[in-house]
Amino acid sequence: MSAEQIAKKLWDLCNVLRDDGITYHQYLNELTYILFLRLSEVKKFDADIPEEYRWSRLKAIADNKELFDTYRDMLANISQKSRNATISEIYTNASTTLRKPVNLRTLITSIDDIDWYEEHEQDKIATIYEELLERNAGEKKSGAGQYFTPRPLINVMVDLVAPQVGERWNDPAAGTFGFMIAASEYLKAKTDHYFDLGREERDFQVHKAFSGCELVQDAHRLALMNAKLHGIESSIVLGDTLSELGKSFTGYDGVLANPPFGTKKGGERPNRSDLTYLTSNKQLNFLQHIYRSLKTNGKARAAVVLPDNVLFEDGDGQRIRRDLMDKCNLHTILRLPTGIFYAAGVKTNVLFFTRGTTDSGNTRQVWFYDMRTNMPAFGKRTPFTRDAFASFVTAYTGGLPMAEVRNRYDGTIDHARRATVTDERWLCLTREQIAQKNDSLDLGLIADASLTSADQLAEPLDIAQQAMDELKAMMYELNLMMEELK
Repeated sequence: MSAEQIAKKLWDLCNVLRDDGITYHQYLNELTYILFLRLSEVKKFDADIPEEYRWSRLKAIADNKELFDTYRDMLANISQKSRNATISEIYTNASTTLRKPVNLRTLITSIDDIDWYEEHEQDKIATIYEELLERNAGEKKSGAGQYFTPRPLINVMVDLVAPQVGERWNDPAAGTFGFMIAASEYLKAKTDHYFDLGREERDFQVHKAFSGCELVQDAHRLALMNAKLHGIESSIVLGDTLSELGKSFTGYDGVLANPPFGTKKGGERPNRSDLTYLTSNKQLNFLQHIYRSLKTNGKARAAVVLPDNVLFEDGDGQRIRRDLMDKCNLHTILRLPTGIFYAAGVKTNVLFFTRGTTDSGNTRQVWFYDMRTNMPAFGKRTPFTRDAFASFVTAYTGGLPMAEVRNRYDGTIDHARRATVTDERWLCLTREQIAQKNDSLDLGLIADASLTSADQLAEPLDIAQQAMDELKAMMYELNLMMEELK
């Protein structure tokens, strides 16, 4: 079976378990616990699993009640008994949502029957797990879409910031670690899975090159599993980047991120003594953290997904944008189409910037690309694929076709070459022009000839939808915290 077929088979098992009252999100966590044991055997790291909890032992237990009791004992104790830090973290505070022993038997039997390798295919385990994560994100009731950025967008962002071997990259809002995994895969493709590197370089790429921080424990668990299956053994911290913990996340060559939207719980400001402008807006605080976490060598760069309010919010929002444009070369803003995230009403953008060697005067001009106006409604009928970015990539690189980007592009920004690109969606504004607009960056959208007064009246509905989506995300996080407190 293909990776997609296996992922569908595993996902469909959730329907078998619905009479146990299990949600899709709970099922994915349960599946992670069980899959990890099976894959530790397949990928030959089962020596890190305490012997009494290894897959061969579990599946050999004939009595369903004994199997269920052993499984619950494993979840309660493996974190303390394992000497492997990643395994301990994956199973921290683990508990089962299964109620019927027969359902555990169904899961174990079904997973054991899957042929994880085929002679004509490479290892597909990591692909299967990513497919499961994507299915969970697509299930709106799970609320997990806020932790999953569409793969086509991730891959384009990685290609355009062009990570290099030996660099340290970070995602301060890691979710399921998709950005860092994509950066690792990007470099593996350029180095024959790191076999072209020396032992020290290879060790650095596996253990130090890619790191992250995630606040929600369930998402953190999925991130650890995802990283492990992709051969990444570096640090993924469970914690709040906007707390004092985040002060230690610094000195990076690059950052890729899609910070959570909304306001900090209760409207309070973050506890970070090193951030100049403390607001209740999480995205503005994350933006400050990100550009401050970059090396000041003139090469450290970032690509960050942010909602429209970051571009136009007054007060601290305006001051943070000025600080960003002083400390960094904010060279590109991509206005993304609506509807590509699970919160369909939220309008988002990607900001691309490079940290300067000084703290002032680094942004002289900003290029905007409008992928929002007069664009198709992406969904099942019009899938959101890498091809949607073709014209933007050509404009960003100054004329290099998308097909050549991965092989030839090194991340260099050439404003002169960019100016030769003819595209009505591509617009350059100087720093002085932006200053005349009170440093608002809510710019670069082309005229929409189809806009009517009725469409204009719909704008308040968009705002209301965004508020509802933020409320859903907050309720999802609250439910996770309530589950952990039980």
